[in-house]
Amino acid sequence: DLSGSITTPDVKLNLGGEFIKESTATMFLRQRGYGWLLEVEDDDPEDNKPLLEELDIDLKDIYYKIRCVLMPMPSLGFNRQVVRDNPDFWGPLAVVLFFSMISLYGQFKVVSWIITIWIFGSLTIFLLARVLGGEVAYGQVLGVIGYSLLPLIVIAPVLLVVGSFEVVSTIIKLFGVFWAAYSAASLLVGEEFKTKKPLLIYPIFLLYIYFLSLYTGV
Repeated sequence: DLSGSITTPDVKLNLGGEFIKESTATMFLRQRGYGWLLEVEDDDPEDNKPLLEELDIDLKDIYYKIRCVLMPMPSLGFNRQVVRDNPDFWGPLAVVLFFSMISLYGQFKVVSWIITIWIFGSLTIFLLARVLGGEVAYGQVLGVIGYSLLPLIVIAPVLLVVGSFEVVSTIIKLFGVFWAAYSAASLLVGEEFKTKKPLLIYPIFLLYIYFLSLYTGV
């Protein structure tokens, strides 16, 4: 007579050079084709990106573009064409929202109106530029117009101080509008427009006058 018992063999997995003993439940699942339930996916490096990188926000790039707009003189050595040639959305949006916030005066509808004027005003400038033969994309115009609101933001606290002096206030307003219009026009109005430059500079100037009127309430 033959008698005895058969013990369950130890099954070990080789993971990175280390042997790990499988439990009875694990073996049971694997033998019946359910081993996929025990598989663990490796972490994807793409899922661990920082939030700013995930949203494609480059703070250094935004800061450089802000300086290019606030200091438009060529003698300062900034590569100002990066504002036009490398457009982004979050920087101009932040500038427009900030301008909207300082223009509130207790009326929250101003925020949506300023954003609407930014989007459709930029669209108007874009269409006019293309009709005049300019090679510019709508995203580029949107970025330049948005960033160029910065001069109006700079003069806003000054207007609060000198608001009672009508002549000084008017001069500062004109300075801010010319500053903003020059920053935008110097980036959007290239040599391809030749003798047609005034046809594009004028609506840009009017657009910033309208932006300033939304702030001052005039």
